[in-house]
Amino acid sequence: LYRHFVAPGDLVFDIGAHAGNHVRALTALGCRVVAVEPQPNFARVLRLLFGRSPRVVIREVGVSDTPGTATLSISDRTPTVTSLASDWRDARGHDADFADVAWNRRVDIAVTTIDALVEEFGAPAFVKLDIEGSEPRALAGMSRPVPALAFEYLPRALDQVEACVQTLAGLGRYRYNYSAGETYRFASPTWLDGSTLLTSLAGAEAQRRSGDVYARLETV
Repeated sequence: LYRHFVAPGDLVFDIGAHAGNHVRALTALGCRVVAVEPQPNFARVLRLLFGRSPRVVIREVGVSDTPGTATLSISDRTPTVTSLASDWRDARGHDADFADVAWNRRVDIAVTTIDALVEEFGAPAFVKLDIEGSEPRALAGMSRPVPALAFEYLPRALDQVEACVQTLAGLGRYRYNYSAGETYRFASPTWLDGSTLLTSLAGAEAQRRSGDVYARLETV
């Protein structure tokens, strides 16, 4: 799937790198990867797996709309849903898929922006975001369009997708597709405008499970 967006030598930002599954896939394609992960345990795993790789840089930091500090809500039992977005976290209390999730502690962490990452490392060909409700704020910290990006969607949190689409519309003309669950296959045979994407994600098939939205900048 990533071959649609990257080529050997391309720079990629993996924001919310977790245990490095996507880092592994992207480096296998010959990409240079900046792996951004605020959770110390996951950052430790990333350093063990990729610390000696010349193509991977690891940043133990969060990403938001402004640099500084923010409060990270941690779920020790389900660490992949640890989040900086308190409104997103609170809304999940009404979501049956999160019935067994408890955010049991909070820590203050350093946060940066996509613009700051671009200033430090250069402009990426692709940005992957998996940061549990913080995607709209992260994109608000990106002042120039990137050729392609991906971000997670939840069936009962399509307002987050709408916010991302609105932000991207202010940066350039993007077209969209999506992949349900862990299929890593495009659900639509054609690329969609933002409105059609949201309509598709509200449909019965897309509402069965979460997945990822892919955005591609139209250059013509």
